[in-house]
Amino acid sequence: MNIGHRPRRLIRTSAALSVLGLTSLTLAACGSDSGDSGKVQVAASFYPMAYLAQQIGGDHVEVSNLTKPGTEPHDLELSPKQTGQLSEMDLIVYLKGLQPAVDEAVEQSGVENLAEASSFTTLEDHGTDVHGEEGHGGHGDHEHGEEGHDEHEGHDHDTAGDPHIWLDPVRYAEVAEGVGKQLQKADPDHEDDYRKNTEDLVSRLKTLDGDFEDGLRDRKSDTFITTHAAFGYLAERYGLRQAAVAGINPESEPSGARMKELHKIAKKEDVDTVFFENNASDKTARTLADDLRLKTSVLSPLESLKDPKKQDYFSVMHQNLTALETALGAQ
Repeated sequence: MNIGHRPRRLIRTSAALSVLGLTSLTLAACGSDSGDSGKVQVAASFYPMAYLAQQIGGDHVEVSNLTKPGTEPHDLELSPKQTGQLSEMDLIVYLKGLQPAVDEAVEQSGVENLAEASSFTTLEDHGTDVHGEEGHGGHGDHEHGEEGHDEHEGHDHDTAGDPHIWLDPVRYAEVAEGVGKQLQKADPDHEDDYRKNTEDLVSRLKTLDGDFEDGLRDRKSDTFITTHAAFGYLAERYGLRQAAVAGINPESEPSGARMKELHKIAKKEDVDTVFFENNASDKTARTLADDLRLKTSVLSPLESLKDPKKQDYFSVMHQNLTALETALGAQ
């Protein structure tokens, strides 16, 4: 597929979008024949990818989120019509390995311009326990040069590992830079705007990284318990220890042995709070908290937002920071 210097004009009615289950993040998509706008058509696999595309693309893009607000991205299934719709996109932004249905559909789509998030940063294996090190521990303080990013484009990246890279602002910034480059490639007419928007977003993410560093610096404890092992990169980045009830997959059930282990960790590490997710059942967290007489609170993995118009990546990450500061005695 040769996109050239102008994005294809896609004629799609809002009724067709409803059938396909694609939720656009732009106001322009609310009307009919939104493809007539001439905007770059971008499909994003779930919220963190859609947010990058919208923030970097701005007024030049029309972003369709394959995962509806408030739903679990891991369980996404695509219809044949949705898969066919992907082939008409100018760019697909996704994270390989998180949603198998999306991976398969992308392979079938034949779309030339792909922004696969894990190809712009590094993935690591995280289990239910992750120990961070003070001062970032050297685990991810690396820089991708221009040449390194270009080498990743179109290449089958090994995605074995924890996919939750967006919860580390530094890694998320690396992904933002990669998405920006792919948007420039898909729509060279507006590359200056995409470059500026990318720089602005990366700057905000660096500020967020500093906020976490400052906010968690004088904490009394390093360990937090969560129902879902989504916070491994965040724990590593800021020298924390994540002790999770379930593994990387939030649907996995903890064993009796694992629950006993968490009891020991909570008592030994003087854990104050058990975190659960806002889009998942809090039954296990509350049971554990009741047994140990601990508090409960919300820590969002930001895989999906119920109402993207009222909150966004940065507002939820600051809520996460406040929750961690409280639980770890940093305020």
